[in-house]
Amino acid sequence: MSKLQNALIGGVRTVLGHLPAAWLPGASPDQLADKRVTLGTQQPRIDGPEKVRGTARFAAEVPMDDLLHAAFVHSTIARGTIAELDVTAAEAAPGVALVMTHHNAPRMKVPPTIGLTNLKAAGNHTLPVMQDAEIRWNGQVMAVILAETREQADHAATLVRMSYDAAPSRTRFEEGKAHARTPDSMLMERNRLEKGNPARKLAEAAVSIDATYNTPWLSQNPIEPHAATIAWQGEKLIVHDATQMINATAGSLAKVFGIKEEDVFVSSPFVGGGFGAKGLWDHQILGAAAAKLAGRPVRVRLSRASMHRLVGGRTQTEQRVALGSDANGKLKALLHHGYATKPLHSICDEGFGLTGRSLYACESFDIVQHYVDLDLLANSFMRGPGEAPGTFAIECAMDELAHALKMDPVELRRRNVATCDPVSGAPHSQSDIMAAYDMGAQRIGWGRRAAEPRTRSDGEWLIGMGCASGTFPFIRMPGTSARITLDSGGHAHVASAAHEMGMGTATVQRQHAADRLGLPLDSVSVTIGDSRLPFASFAGGSSQTASLGAAISAASDKLAAQLLRLAGNDTPLAGLKPGEVRFADGGLRKIDDPARYESFASILKRAGREEVSVIGESTAPLEMLKFSMHSTSAIFCEVRVSEVTGEIRVARLVGAFDCGRILNAQTAASQFKGGMIMGLGMALAEETLLDERSGRIMSTSLAEYHVPVHLDVPDIDVMWTDIPDPRTPMGARGIGEIGTTGVAAAVANAIFNATGIRVRDLPITLDKLNLG
Repeated sequence: MSKLQNALIGGVRTVLGHLPAAWLPGASPDQLADKRVTLGTQQPRIDGPEKVRGTARFAAEVPMDDLLHAAFVHSTIARGTIAELDVTAAEAAPGVALVMTHHNAPRMKVPPTIGLTNLKAAGNHTLPVMQDAEIRWNGQVMAVILAETREQADHAATLVRMSYDAAPSRTRFEEGKAHARTPDSMLMERNRLEKGNPARKLAEAAVSIDATYNTPWLSQNPIEPHAATIAWQGEKLIVHDATQMINATAGSLAKVFGIKEEDVFVSSPFVGGGFGAKGLWDHQILGAAAAKLAGRPVRVRLSRASMHRLVGGRTQTEQRVALGSDANGKLKALLHHGYATKPLHSICDEGFGLTGRSLYACESFDIVQHYVDLDLLANSFMRGPGEAPGTFAIECAMDELAHALKMDPVELRRRNVATCDPVSGAPHSQSDIMAAYDMGAQRIGWGRRAAEPRTRSDGEWLIGMGCASGTFPFIRMPGTSARITLDSGGHAHVASAAHEMGMGTATVQRQHAADRLGLPLDSVSVTIGDSRLPFASFAGGSSQTASLGAAISAASDKLAAQLLRLAGNDTPLAGLKPGEVRFADGGLRKIDDPARYESFASILKRAGREEVSVIGESTAPLEMLKFSMHSTSAIFCEVRVSEVTGEIRVARLVGAFDCGRILNAQTAASQFKGGMIMGLGMALAEETLLDERSGRIMSTSLAEYHVPVHLDVPDIDVMWTDIPDPRTPMGARGIGEIGTTGVAAAVANAIFNATGIRVRDLPITLDKLNLG
């Protein structure tokens, strides 16, 4: 089981006590509608027209009267205290309404941090925000400037003068490894795993490999930088935020400012990408504090530079993987040791060491990771946290073992596919990664791959193919709720404080609700993105679709019961229980007697009601107590490498996915392709550049931090097994992050097949290929 799964299970057990296996659900509670009409089909996103027309309103576009604009002044050292802070010139600059520093900032509590057992917390670190003169990382905000225009605020920020009493700082990864700490657990799952005498079995293996793989610090770069428009109305706080944690942000801000949670309103109908970054960081807190001091609304719109200095990303990792097998390729030993940066004030475990525990059957394991504490910005969650760097190391090592065995890499994986959880022995809820491998291999033409590296070419271009597995755990969050309101005209409205970051949440849940209620799509509407709506957990861990789907299913169950009560005795449905009826054709029908039917309109009219409304909630994810549940993928890549310059061109990417039932082919393909492009960036381009002398982030714009652009992206094919998972709502598992995992390894393995050069350090740039 995964770290997130065990963390959630821990939370469930804490609340409910230890639950016997008999309480576990069987088939998905997806039984009420007569037939499936829209789930699984291609449906355009309902927010598409608004976005194309430019009418979709994002956080930095909310109009407010008397609005002030914020700019930040950042520290330029990693550790120390402020000796002098002169804001006189900034305060006198044109248009400036307020300069806030630790001298005049209101007293604020440290925000509660993101937790799987506290879904009303959104903080990413445990440090006070502008409460003292201490400097804890290079980039920390020292002053907030509020002015009538953004340009005036930016200018005034340049006028602030600071001097420091610098203290010795720790900013070098290699030096920090000597003092690394080894936690007992990572997100409630044990860190150190030793099973089956791996040292002896590695030494006795017929074939073995032992290598170290490095991944750099990475930063999310969503198309919409972080932004918030903030106002106080007396003691009530209004926040229009670009967030993937609506209710958690509201709860955290209430704690920070010592007000009631119901007095904080957070709105976030649209988010222009998040990838884990759009949680609660210092900028929302500072914006709210400055708005309170100024007595006017404030807009915070982070520049790319401020975003890189205030919002943490994926940590740097160093991973040693050793694999041993018998002569037929059966794994005897898997060792996975390594280091990641995690400052003491950070709350994110980059659990790469958990990746290899679920992918392959193996006789023995030795897995542990260590954390390096540095004076840097807190690292945080980034698409596929843990699994993205973890699959790079594990899957490159599998390719190296296949080469040493002189075995086809797909065949090696086939011989070691896990038929149950390799560590716990828990059965899979549904798993067929090799079906995905067969689909992907056929699509890319794997038979054309040369077994011997550097044997295929086209003029100066060396041609190679590689493959890799991807994995990400299934997560369903308890507590997510949805309200269904059914009116006398037969229209259903679904409402929840869920999130739309580009994945098509409202679109898919509209399809789901239409099918559940036996209604056509145009009779169902969905509202999300508002903290006044029923509670929803954060959009993270690829969990939102299953969590919200479970809530809608629960609400529809309640709706059936409520409609039967309203129908009374003077109805064809008299005496029936909810389990004996289905939603169909705008009403309820007895399952085995179609003649016993009554429409919604008829039921509500006789009851004298214009509408009926119910709220359903995603209950404790008991299925995760018994089953090992993962989305998996088979990624294939074909590359062309110039023998003259070392230039790498990815010619094709193919992703085949085993993720349960696919709910909307159009939005799913977009999610898979977007994740694969992110994996391509990880493989070949992306790297947050840190000056280790000062702890300063240097790559603070898209000119220095390179992401794939259109000409970098090859033809991408995606496909899926579409085998429903009987233990999940709607038969689906998460797809938001699985597309990223495995891609970097597939690219690296293809480059090795093309050139014969094994590059173990990301990103793979042409300077790392010595083709002479």
